[in-house]
Amino acid sequence: MLDTFRSIFKVEELKKRIFFTCAILIVYRIGGHIPTPGIDGSILASALAQNSIFGLLDLFAGGAFAKATIFALGIMPYISASIMLQLLGAVVPYLQRLQREGEEGRRKITQYTRYLTVAIAALQGWGTAGFLTTITDRAGNPAVHMDTAGFIPLTVLTFTCGCIFIMWLGEQITEKGIGNGISLIIFIGIIARFPEAVWEEAELVLAGYRSLVLEAVMVAMMVLVIAAVILVTRAQRKVPVQYPRKVVGRKVFGGAATHLPLSVNSAGVIPIIFAQSIMFLPSTIAQLFPNSDWIQNLVAVSLRPGGWWYSIIYGLIIIFFGYFYTAIVFNPMEIADNMRRNGGYIPGIRPGKNTSEYIERILTRITLPGAIFFAMIAILPWVLISQANVNFFFGGTGLLIVVGVALDTLQQIESHLLMRHYDGFMKKGRIRGRSM
Repeated sequence: MLDTFRSIFKVEELKKRIFFTCAILIVYRIGGHIPTPGIDGSILASALAQNSIFGLLDLFAGGAFAKATIFALGIMPYISASIMLQLLGAVVPYLQRLQREGEEGRRKITQYTRYLTVAIAALQGWGTAGFLTTITDRAGNPAVHMDTAGFIPLTVLTFTCGCIFIMWLGEQITEKGIGNGISLIIFIGIIARFPEAVWEEAELVLAGYRSLVLEAVMVAMMVLVIAAVILVTRAQRKVPVQYPRKVVGRKVFGGAATHLPLSVNSAGVIPIIFAQSIMFLPSTIAQLFPNSDWIQNLVAVSLRPGGWWYSIIYGLIIIFFGYFYTAIVFNPMEIADNMRRNGGYIPGIRPGKNTSEYIERILTRITLPGAIFFAMIAILPWVLISQANVNFFFGGTGLLIVVGVALDTLQQIESHLLMRHYDGFMKKGRIRGRSM
């Protein structure tokens, strides 16, 4: 393993990409500590400490939301825009044509995503600014020390520009760094809270509020859950594929028996991120209507994290996006056509339409248990949070994202090493990550 890490810095291009990625992530973390003008961070942090919905939003923003920094909205408006365009791409003919146009079409869709991100960020910024003006401490001191007429437009502008800058940082990582930029930004925001979470857990044990045995059990459970997530993420159904022999002159081509790897989790962490972005919608609406008692009660009671309705809806959305994103990244008809053009076939299955239907049937069956597994991992830790007062960092959503993004980044690093004839991280098998 040490030799592998040494090899990373022997590959000049890979070394530059890693250093560039680290530099961008440092810039992101610095921006997460620049406060928005006119807000008392201590009053805001104490007011949001008991709100689990905003605690979840703060997790994805890397702690920037609770401090009301310039990056308070995080990258979620961009993800919401991506979801909208991908859903519209299934029903709008113009977007469908762009998706089939290759690189040029992708560039146009990316540009539309940016425009929509600005609109969503401005809307969320307006709702968040209005919500901030209603926060006070127990003594009645407001969290905002500016006139509302000037504070709201300034905050909307600040939050929107911060979101656009994060989006640009993520695109730079994807283009010039290593790994998927958007996923890594969410990843580093979650990881940044790890030392604080460990320290809080240690304080609970030292103060006698939690037994050492219970803490050891929770650590063991975390290790088992991480191992299970890695196992399911790497799990594959291998469909046998046979290529016939071809004789061209004196040379013989083909005749190989190989397999088509169908992953149990083809979508990776995307369903988790997309589902969580959807679940932020009620809290966003609540921010836009702070004086509506029934909306506030709906969000605070019925749709609070850990509640029955929240858990059911969250789990169903994860399963839905598991199928939806798998359908986007995996086209059985295209794979069947490629196999037929190259003379390949699945033993016992006719080439063409029958092969496509066979692959789609297998993919449908193996995606369901994978999606249900990840939905359970994302939901069940809330039981521990409510029953055992486990630190919020150890929630299933953050854990799934951290493991998934780490596997994807390691897979990309290993690909660079193998291309240059260096050993990868694993002597047996290969890391199978998923990109966004």
